[in-house]
Amino acid sequence: MDKVKAMQTFVRIVEANSFTRAAESLDLPRASLTATLQNLERYLGAQLLQRTTRRLSLTPEGERYYAHCNAILAAIDDAEADFLGEHAGRMQGRLRVDLPGSLGRAIVLPRIGEFRQAYPALDLTISLGDRLVDLTAEGIDCALRVGDLPDSSLVARRIGLMRFVIAATPGYLARRGTPATVDALAEHDAVVHFSGRTGRAFEWTLAGEEKGAGAGSVVRVAIDGGIAVNDAEANLLCALQGLGLAQLARYQVRTHVAQGALAVVLPAMCPTPMPVSLLYPRGRIANPRLQAFASWLAGVFEADPDLRLADT
Repeated sequence: MDKVKAMQTFVRIVEANSFTRAAESLDLPRASLTATLQNLERYLGAQLLQRTTRRLSLTPEGERYYAHCNAILAAIDDAEADFLGEHAGRMQGRLRVDLPGSLGRAIVLPRIGEFRQAYPALDLTISLGDRLVDLTAEGIDCALRVGDLPDSSLVARRIGLMRFVIAATPGYLARRGTPATVDALAEHDAVVHFSGRTGRAFEWTLAGEEKGAGAGSVVRVAIDGGIAVNDAEANLLCALQGLGLAQLARYQVRTHVAQGALAVVLPAMCPTPMPVSLLYPRGRIANPRLQAFASWLAGVFEADPDLRLADT
């Protein structure tokens, strides 16, 4: 019996809380995982998991063995990292990454070839979407997320800031006028962008130098409009059709602004930026594949003036 492989399989079953989901994440038949666990329990002379038709639970012996497995596998990753860092081209295995749709397509995927060139033997599985994924249950190594994060067992590494502008088409502004004050925003149509995870609209909060507001003060803006969307790209498409003002990420609109398709309003009043974080399960950062991807991704954001952590 390959003890390391058996440990990895056991840990994956526990994390997924399902033989089926664990088998899918490992690209193995479910029967193979069942046989591995049975052989491991027979070898140890102890039952590690209690199985019912609805759930799995660790026995006391399983809890102790699970803790030992995590420590041993982390130590193996640490030992390999010293060598794989020097020979990146030899790094092997699979890394599963989940990216927000718009940010992934516009910023990460256009440069993903650089990462593949640096680590040609590393297999990448990339999913795109904005749903709240369960990293451990779905076998995902890391996820990129925008905004404030709920407390969880996951580790969050902040790698960037998403900066915003309020913009509209020149045609819309010619019809309705260009707002000169924050108060004037309430008189305009707006494209409302709401969270697909919570269903709540993203607030417009502006900070800057406006007469009477005070330097650096934050002003919340009440917005309303005839259309609401739960997708960043849909938000942009609605704005480009002249349906109203929209709060848009700067990386989304810079080309459209340069080409004259959109105009920024109240440029001195900056919408509050949102943090961009890479999430991963505790203990997983010891994985050299994840270390390599996290470092590369941080570099991608640092190179973008609209997404880097610090203004320069």
